[in-house]
Amino acid sequence: MPRAMLDYTKTVLQKVSFDAKLFAKELKKAVSRLLPSEIEELKIWLQYFILDKPELQPTLLLIKA
Repeated sequence: MPRAMLDYTKTVLQKVSFDAKLFAKELKKAVSRLLPSEIEELKIWLQYFILDKPELQPTLLLIKA
């Protein structure tokens, strides 16, 4: 069941990726709700997801904090 939350988070982040502010807000929310192991997995996914999205690059700092 915990996996479902991570998958849901990825879906939400993909859908709001058009707006950097909204993306950052959803990412902060996700980090507060996910388990530490899920956060690590999200971090890896995020690095690949934002490769071609320079406007979202600063949000990577939110998850490293």
